[in-house]
Amino acid sequence: MKTDRLYAITVYLLNHGKTTAAELSHKFEVSRDIDSLCQAEIPVVAETGANGGYYLPDSYRMDKHTVTKDDYSFILTALKGFASAMGDSKVNATMEKITSLADNPKNSIILDFSVLREGDTRLLQTLEESVREKRPVSFEYTNAGNVTRIHTVEPIAVVYRWYAWYLLAYSRVKNDYRTYKLIRMRNAEIVDGDFVKEHESAEKILQKSDDNIPQQCTEITVRCKAEARAKAVEYLNGKITCEYDNGDCDMTLYVIESEHFWFGTLLSLGDGVEIISPEHIRARVFEAAKNILFLYQKL
Repeated sequence: MKTDRLYAITVYLLNHGKTTAAELSHKFEVSRDIDSLCQAEIPVVAETGANGGYYLPDSYRMDKHTVTKDDYSFILTALKGFASAMGDSKVNATMEKITSLADNPKNSIILDFSVLREGDTRLLQTLEESVREKRPVSFEYTNAGNVTRIHTVEPIAVVYRWYAWYLLAYSRVKNDYRTYKLIRMRNAEIVDGDFVKEHESAEKILQKSDDNIPQQCTEITVRCKAEARAKAVEYLNGKITCEYDNGDCDMTLYVIESEHFWFGTLLSLGDGVEIISPEHIRARVFEAAKNILFLYQKL
């Protein structure tokens, strides 16, 4: 319905600020709804020029009653998933409040993220407090090369991605944003002082980082035997580039070499997957397999 679309555009402008006509047209697949919003007395401001766009005044607020019971049901579903991952009493308390507002508390969709729990609630509480109060945090950190150092950073957000929890933070030493795996952090504590700069939102920082990931990735070509194909597709998330009559296939995947998940997955697939290129990745797998074989030959 057009009314629903106009409502969605209004919410989008409230959440994202100045937005170009091209962005609105791409997002909502329409181009003539601004006039309708103005006729409905929504105070959309239009700016022309290279940096122009549409936005709503900071003073504009929507009626809270525009949130429907279905909306509360979706919020409750997300909160239940969040609670299963965090085990935080504050999240549980919020969930209780939303339950009374939801139209269908027994939602048919269940998000169970209990497997994502890191187990160290004290670390999460310390990082949350640091982000909230905009104060630096110090901790011991063991990197992928097994080197342990003390880091003092300005936390931006705790993020779950790439199958693990990370701290997104600004490193004063590197003068750049870095991610730190929570499982590798020890003895975290908030230190005296304030942030040295204002930071963009975590979403924007992560987006800029993701834009650079293709430049950091290594392209790997592997040949999968038919019996290993399903697992290779599932766990390596590659693209099949060639299929053979016997069910075997070639697959291309892109990896960050310093990460270990993909490497462990390749090893776990045994002789079901062969690396075709590049040669230095073949050599790395060969060396790891040789060391494992040597270990078990001693038994």
